[in-house]
Amino acid sequence: MRVLVVEDERVLADAIAVGLRREAMAVDVAYDGDTALEHTAVNDYDVVVLDRDLPGVHGDDVARTLVGSSYNGRILMLTASDAVQDKVEGLSLGADDYLAKPFAFPELVARVQALARRSTPPLPPVLERHGITLDPANHRVHREGREIPLTPKEFAVLQVLMRAQGTVVSAEGLLEKAWDENADPFTNVVRVTVMTLRKKLGAPPVIQTVPGAGYRL
Repeated sequence: MRVLVVEDERVLADAIAVGLRREAMAVDVAYDGDTALEHTAVNDYDVVVLDRDLPGVHGDDVARTLVGSSYNGRILMLTASDAVQDKVEGLSLGADDYLAKPFAFPELVARVQALARRSTPPLPPVLERHGITLDPANHRVHREGREIPLTPKEFAVLQVLMRAQGTVVSAEGLLEKAWDENADPFTNVVRVTVMTLRKKLGAPPVIQTVPGAGYRL
């Protein structure tokens, strides 16, 4: 999945990004509200982790803008206050979830994963297809009962393909969902990652290349 972290405390923002990347998520970072709106204008994010108290465009206004434009991504609002009224205000702005600082990082990961499952149609906690099971919460993949160790990027690519439920995902689509904005659009990293993923999943092969279109599971 692809996540945008919007947080003006740079150390915290970068720490969240590093942690989410270790969970096989593609993460972009914005340190203010203006940059957040620029990112969301050109990228589709599954989840936006949004600090409420931002310089420039306030986090509340970022949330209002996204909700008003019918943005597809879910919003997890962060704030230094855990007062009930603040939570009510945050949710009333259109946020899908609310987390007070300081927070336990495993809880943040669990909430991001839960929000990402609220797609259309909703996704189950564990994805299953062609004898393959993928458990995002525990970062584990099995095929016919055999556990398959994957790198974070291999895991991310497999998750995108499984979430597509048999439809074709272009190489550009995989690059957008499994890598962040710093990825080179002319790189062959998608092809190489799919190739190594095929080898690890073993026979019979389940990832099909659709010439001129992309890949499907």
